[in-house]
Amino acid sequence: MRQIQFNGQPTSIIGMGTWRMGESSEKRDSEIETIRYGLDHGINLIDTAEMYGEGAAETLIGEATKCYDRSKYQLISKFYPYHATPELIKKSLHDSLNRLQTDYLDVYLLHWRGDTPLEETISGLEEVKKAGYIKDWGVSNFDIDDLKELASLPNGENCKVNQNLYNLESRGVEYSILPWQKEHSISFMGYSPFGSDKNAYLQPKEIVGELAEQKHITVFQLLLAWAIRNNNVLSIPKTSSVEHLKSNLKAVDVKLTSDELNILDQYYPIPTHEVPLDTI
Repeated sequence: MRQIQFNGQPTSIIGMGTWRMGESSEKRDSEIETIRYGLDHGINLIDTAEMYGEGAAETLIGEATKCYDRSKYQLISKFYPYHATPELIKKSLHDSLNRLQTDYLDVYLLHWRGDTPLEETISGLEEVKKAGYIKDWGVSNFDIDDLKELASLPNGENCKVNQNLYNLESRGVEYSILPWQKEHSISFMGYSPFGSDKNAYLQPKEIVGELAEQKHITVFQLLLAWAIRNNNVLSIPKTSSVEHLKSNLKAVDVKLTSDELNILDQYYPIPTHEVPLDTI
């Protein structure tokens, strides 16, 4: 498994996303098997959130990982913006840890920005970090102005991760967010490389299918290979079945040539100016 430096440690270049997992009793056994298959085959990061099934995804992960060495993989979860005060952060974190059957999170993220002043949220995150309940903290769905504001606040420089939508059609982060985060040693996680919800937010153009066919891979494998092409993004595709996970693992080894990348750039241009942040 290819690895990158993520939050200061070697990490598989793809993680396991868990949005909408744990919500169906019929799929439960299959989803548990999938998470375990990923851990057994080199993936060492799982991403979730209290929002996913109102805790159902976290509960599923707790069941799937309870027999694994906790030090061998990273758990990342996210809390609602209306739980972003110090007191509510503690409660949300306590509930998440119980569902996940773990004593700590590797990274805890503010899911998106809300009305709570960032100073209060930072204070709350620093408290639970000092207490040992999380190793690090970060944010999600922050644009460049949000990141700069965060960095200007007391302890704001302790933000270690930002997670944003990133796929072939949503490339806005390449203009300023990725360079800025690299400069400030903030790791980047890209969610929904396939657009989520059966491509509802990403409908690949014909050229994508043509290139995939030429390379004897699936469209999904090409989209994932593109997202991780530069070894500077940790991508977290949803992994709800072993079959899909096996496909994702094969995509890690797909190499896109400079000609292929240039062709894709023609159809999905590199951003040349600041654009509004895409979110799902």
